[in-house]
Amino acid sequence: MRPTAFLLIRILMSAGLLYLSLRNIAFDAVRARLSDFGFGWFALAILVTLFQIVLSAVRWREVTRRCDAPLDDARAIKFNMIGTFFNQTLPSSIGGDAMRLWLLGRIAGWREATYSVLVDRAMGLIALATIIVCSLPWSYPLITNRDGQVALVVIGSVALAASLGFLLVGALSWPWLKGWWPLRHVHACGEIANKVLFSAKSGPMVAVLSLAIHVLAVVIAWCCAMAIHASVSFWQVFLLIPPIMLITMLPISIAGWGVREASMTVAFGYAGLMTSEGTVVSILFGMVYFIVGAMGGLVWVSSPEKHDKAAAVVPRLD
Repeated sequence: MRPTAFLLIRILMSAGLLYLSLRNIAFDAVRARLSDFGFGWFALAILVTLFQIVLSAVRWREVTRRCDAPLDDARAIKFNMIGTFFNQTLPSSIGGDAMRLWLLGRIAGWREATYSVLVDRAMGLIALATIIVCSLPWSYPLITNRDGQVALVVIGSVALAASLGFLLVGALSWPWLKGWWPLRHVHACGEIANKVLFSAKSGPMVAVLSLAIHVLAVVIAWCCAMAIHASVSFWQVFLLIPPIMLITMLPISIAGWGVREASMTVAFGYAGLMTSEGTVVSILFGMVYFIVGAMGGLVWVSSPEKHDKAAAVVPRLD
């Protein structure tokens, strides 16, 4: 009953945040924008999302090699596509990550699969935190609201501190870090992350891929903005989207719905832009990922893994 209760709470959270985001929208103005909807821009956003998934798969492939669970490109892309489908069913990216773990664990081992997914996510968080902090000289003056400025600095600083702390734990060799069950796995993941990032062979590639993946998220949002002819520049979208994506990673709503809309509505308002445009851009952004997720669902339905029940129960890491 507890998982069902948590799921219901998150559905209600998504619905409530969506209501708060939509209640003050001037729907007549939105309808006017949608009457001249740019389907070409929307289609481009879908194509960019598919390319983003490919880059994510290439990064994950590099991480799996350090985890002794190497994946080929085709299988990594396939598993990532299936993950996008399950991202639409659970909070944040939990569903997709759990599915990637299960798919890889069947063929490479559960510990290796778990570490690869966690480290892959860590690479994304490190890159996102870096973008947010490095953009502060431009994003801080863009946000005219004092509370928004403080929130922006806190969000970026906390994310970067958590990322550096994770890498630091992996670099330390204190025996007690390997003795306590939770820290043992955190230390192991941090150790792998350091090997991935600071390797002359994989480091530059993973760093560039991680940054590019987040830049593509900005491009997707900008395409959605262009589809409704929103009065926002690419540079403004570049400064606003990374903090919103970081907030959306919080597992408190289904597939980020509601959290993303509320965050983007507030961010657009703080930047002196039309809040209604921010809400509509966010909804279109979510629809893009929903459509790509549906494509991932087709991949899942037609895959042999769907019918394989041999490893339905995941054993503990130790």
